[in-house]
Amino acid sequence: MTDMSTPARLDLLLINPGGREKVYQQLGGGLTAIEPPLWCRLIAGYARDRGLSVEILDSEALKTGSGAIARTVAEKAPVLAVMVVFGHQPSASTQMMVGAGETCRAIKDRVPAQPLLIVGGHVSALPEQTLAEEAVDFVCKGEGPVTVVQLVEVLRDGEGEGSGDGEPAWAAVQGLVWRDPEGRPVFNPPAPLIADLDADLHGMTWDLLPMERYRAHNWQCFGDLGSRQPYASIYTSLGCPYRCSFCCINAPFDSNRYRMRSPAAVVAEVDHLHRTYGVRTFKIIDEMFVLNERHVFAICDGLIDLGYAHELNFWAYSRVDTVKPHMLAKLRAAGIRWLALGIESGSKHVRDGSDKRLRHEDIVTIVRQIQQSGINVIGNYIFGLPDDTLETMRETLDLAKELNCEFGNFYSAMAYPGSRLYDLAREQGWAMPEAWSGYSQHSYDCQPLPTETLTAAQVLAFRDQAFHEYFENPRYLGMVGQRFGWDTHDHVREMTRHRLRRKLLET
Repeated sequence: MTDMSTPARLDLLLINPGGREKVYQQLGGGLTAIEPPLWCRLIAGYARDRGLSVEILDSEALKTGSGAIARTVAEKAPVLAVMVVFGHQPSASTQMMVGAGETCRAIKDRVPAQPLLIVGGHVSALPEQTLAEEAVDFVCKGEGPVTVVQLVEVLRDGEGEGSGDGEPAWAAVQGLVWRDPEGRPVFNPPAPLIADLDADLHGMTWDLLPMERYRAHNWQCFGDLGSRQPYASIYTSLGCPYRCSFCCINAPFDSNRYRMRSPAAVVAEVDHLHRTYGVRTFKIIDEMFVLNERHVFAICDGLIDLGYAHELNFWAYSRVDTVKPHMLAKLRAAGIRWLALGIESGSKHVRDGSDKRLRHEDIVTIVRQIQQSGINVIGNYIFGLPDDTLETMRETLDLAKELNCEFGNFYSAMAYPGSRLYDLAREQGWAMPEAWSGYSQHSYDCQPLPTETLTAAQVLAFRDQAFHEYFENPRYLGMVGQRFGWDTHDHVREMTRHRLRRKLLET
């Protein structure tokens, strides 16, 4: 007998916004990574464990436009739709607001009554502004899972009705920001940070994602560009104990608390991804993977015990001063092939001003030790930090060329919402981007901070020139050819043919 019953209504639809072309220009086509959305996974797992039906719509991976997303939301009619704006590293949350805002407007235009919540690092840093500017019903201040589940439950069970005291049911949802009948923002008490990451933020919801769509950055697969897929990103810790002035990592957590997963859970997830989806190329999302030696060594030992770590290609972030020489052989044996180091500046004075107190000789020494262990290095550099001048920025570029790391990322200093630099910029009245896309390092309207001696245009021009000076340097190209093969050498030459258009430099 045919079951003619009505299907149960979907409780929760989590949306990862797209809009890559607006923030990466032509680089978004093939050079950048397409990464599984971490916080969509984490929220989905937390909600599914509590009995909710959940789907994830990764519009970035699927290349789904805002109109198509709005149609999907209308068709599925979830109890709650959630726009998840965390980004694949902390500063990317703000630039994701471009696609998120456009998609929220499209959803509300098509389905005005659809309850819509927005959550993310940028959102948590600027909750009141987000509620005022975006086409959403609710904003989350905090990391999200607790708020999302509580809101679904009150919407599903009571359709948002209060208990008779005049307050809507969502007035009790922890971490929620909403409007009262006069349009004024109401801030509910915060949700607690989740303590047991293994039980509650495991993120084992890979079945909800289009796994065939994800790919690694081009540089991670230098020497074998065909191994960019399949690809996955995992996390082993949340937060950061440091307080660098330019960083907004802790905006969703309201503290610099540092939480870790168990090494066994991390290794089990890697094994699941390898055996189920054939993944060998991984990113470790943590901003501070090489921090707690006991934690790192336990993960490495677990990966080595799997028996196929030699086939794996991981990359991870680290501070220069947390990488110890005796750790390197273990990291390499576990499949760590790249370490991204926050070098930031070639000037000790500028590093000290941004809370990065490192000596030039220490930086050179640790980079060489990492390379000698068989691990490649990505040097991360920032131009336009508050104490920068043309001379100190040149010191930074000269250091980058001296180190000659296997790859380099060159950034302009930005006052990202949630960072202390953002608060300083507001206090000083410095000009900041007019649109959220202006916070992208690669967008047409990118607008970094000025310094006491430099305009934003001068900083940006130096950053763009530095990129080409580094990657077109014969010494770098020769190293890449010898290290990874001449196909990779030619690939880098082709990469440097892309020239970013910049509004600041055209006026």
